[in-house]
Amino acid sequence: MFEFSPESGLWGLFASAFISATLLPGSSEVVLVGLLAKYPEIIVTAVIVATVGNTCGGITSYWLGRLVPNRAEGRAIEWLKKYGLWSLLFSWVPLFGDALCVAAGWMRFNFFACMALFAVGKLFRYVLVAGGATWFFESIWPWIKTTFGI
Repeated sequence: MFEFSPESGLWGLFASAFISATLLPGSSEVVLVGLLAKYPEIIVTAVIVATVGNTCGGITSYWLGRLVPNRAEGRAIEWLKKYGLWSLLFSWVPLFGDALCVAAGWMRFNFFACMALFAVGKLFRYVLVAGGATWFFESIWPWIKTTFGI
């Protein structure tokens, strides 16, 4: 493979998380798991960095939505009209969450409320991913290594 420092890994994680939260494709969960596989001791910092990067990407999508004229329609807009501001807790859901962020901007929802809900939802996702990865690397991976001689 290749070597990288915890610092460069965290920068890469931030970039991946940011890009993943915009309309561009990305997979920050894979980067997070890879980083934790190499540096499990930075789990808290990695979750914070991923959450901040992903939230910043969501905010970027929100502001892009503010640029769209108020004549737009779509599934995410209907979802927000039906379930309201609290549905932004699902802004972490791949593809659909990005559309929620754009729709929240288009609907002119309160910026600070959106930012807080984006952050809470995205933090929840990264805590689950990091916790699952840590459990896997501590419990399952050693068994796989010994059983299959990896």
